[in-house]
Amino acid sequence: MSTTPYDLIGGETGIRRLVDKFYFYMDILPQAKGIRAMHAPNLASAKDKLFKFMSGWLGGPNLFIEEFGHPMLRARHFPFAIGESERDQWMLCMNKALDEITMDSRLRENIRSALQQLATHMINQETTEN
Repeated sequence: MSTTPYDLIGGETGIRRLVDKFYFYMDILPQAKGIRAMHAPNLASAKDKLFKFMSGWLGGPNLFIEEFGHPMLRARHFPFAIGESERDQWMLCMNKALDEITMDSRLRENIRSALQQLATHMINQETTEN
């Protein structure tokens, strides 16, 4: 059996730590207030969904698919206006969280790069020049 990023990040414990740190930063960083406002006051449901998604996405149990079906991330996020600013806010929080999780630096950069591509794919608003 091959070792997955899920295993290398610390399995369930590592993913929960990453998700908790991500939402911690979303809650406290003034630069993330735009995306924080898109979430419910209580982040428990969002934390649960992101944990389940990240578990399967990183090669662990497919908890999200088992409970909610195919992620269809773009469709699920379409009700929210997501532009470059929102992507950048999301990545700011995720990058800070990734930096706090113990893992191989190459793995961190691979995850960071893949999440950057995924976050860019979520953009559904044109960027307007002022």
